[in-house]
Amino acid sequence: MTEKILAIIPARSGSRGIPNKNIRNFCGRPLLYYPISIAKKSGIFDRIIVDTDSQEIAAIGKRFGAEVPYLRPKSLATDNAVVIDAVLLLLKRLRADGYKPDIISLLQPTSPLREVEDILNCHKLLQKPGVDSVVTVCESHPRFYHLEKDGKLVLVNHETENIINRQQVPMGYMLNGCIVYMIKTNVFLKKKKFIYDGTYAVVCPKWRSVDLDYIEDWVHAEILYRNKELIKRRIKSFK
Repeated sequence: MTEKILAIIPARSGSRGIPNKNIRNFCGRPLLYYPISIAKKSGIFDRIIVDTDSQEIAAIGKRFGAEVPYLRPKSLATDNAVVIDAVLLLLKRLRADGYKPDIISLLQPTSPLREVEDILNCHKLLQKPGVDSVVTVCESHPRFYHLEKDGKLVLVNHETENIINRQQVPMGYMLNGCIVYMIKTNVFLKKKKFIYDGTYAVVCPKWRSVDLDYIEDWVHAEILYRNKELIKRRIKSFK
């Protein structure tokens, strides 16, 4: 039996950092276009659903080929709302209508540099025995700090304290947003979380890992997107 794989694109209204972020023009198209387009190109999803509280966002999602069978309640679309709760409600609604996906994948609109290979690599890893949950990550500087209220810099991972050269420190990794999560549905429903002890990772190139939280991120991502073929050629030439 063919497995059912659902792409969920969370796109609530009311973004504060970048107003109307999910439908704002990015390199000539609404930002929402990009996760829908790449999900379709991957060819692995039997359904692509935009989960939103907005009629306007829903209309744009449908125009580019996604489904919007329901609107998310406003109570699950606030700044303090947790996306896990929205996904649980969506799965409950779909189950009531007779659809039970085997795998769900969360594709944030805020990662427009995502490529088909990121999705396929996650799916490939998820097929291995014992792998039930996969996220994408990118390399990150191995030293981590936080700031106290008075501005004092405090090192978090003290094992790097006496190391001067970056190359001597084991590489760190951070979630990068390209896929965010791909997980077997029964595991998600049981744990009610995407990441747990036992989640595996696919490493993506750092240049594709811009997440659009701030206006500066938006400008940066547009520059990268417009020059992505040049970047690929340059990376290849340096190897």
